[in-house]
Amino acid sequence: MLGIVAYALGAMYTPGPVNLLGLNVGINGQAKKSLGFCLGVGTAMFTYLLLLGWVGAAWIDDEALIVVSALGCSYIVYLAIKIARSSADLSSDLNTHLNNHDHTPHLLRFRDGLVMQLLNPKAIIATLPLATLQFPAAGIEGLSLVVWAFGLAILAAGAPGSYVLMGSLVGHRIQSVGIVKGFNWVMAGLLVAVALSIGYEHVWLPLDAS
Repeated sequence: MLGIVAYALGAMYTPGPVNLLGLNVGINGQAKKSLGFCLGVGTAMFTYLLLLGWVGAAWIDDEALIVVSALGCSYIVYLAIKIARSSADLSSDLNTHLNNHDHTPHLLRFRDGLVMQLLNPKAIIATLPLATLQFPAAGIEGLSLVVWAFGLAILAAGAPGSYVLMGSLVGHRIQSVGIVKGFNWVMAGLLVAVALSIGYEHVWLPLDAS
């Protein structure tokens, strides 16, 4: 049982597109509005854990994973563009006047967290050992599967939440809109790099091998 939790923590809390997005949200002073995004991530993981735990990995063939990976890469790039084009959103009164609220990065919705995690091939790959190997080995099935999936989904929601908190702690010490804007560009670049990495590993290589 402890091994399941340890694996889940290692897989969920390491840097990835969802956690990087959470860090950016915190830097931009939007920690208080990030609950929906985190719940979307947790819901996606809950869905995968239940589906894979009940039906196994039979429905995830190589072609399906390629399609999901391609869609996921496209969505990550889309969010990166939104971050790069957004204005900084600091909490001081001066910056409230300098930055129109309508231009702040709208990356905090439940839908964004849900879709991004559902289309994240690394989420599927991280979930497969849990649902198809560790759960059966520990005798987790039926109602206990639902309980475990819910508990691990809460841990999954806490992963971007922890990065939001770290970003918020850093963001409170930044008073320059230019610095936050620059950080947004850096985060956008990192997300594009992640999308290219996923695309190469989970789309290009499988297609090239077929």
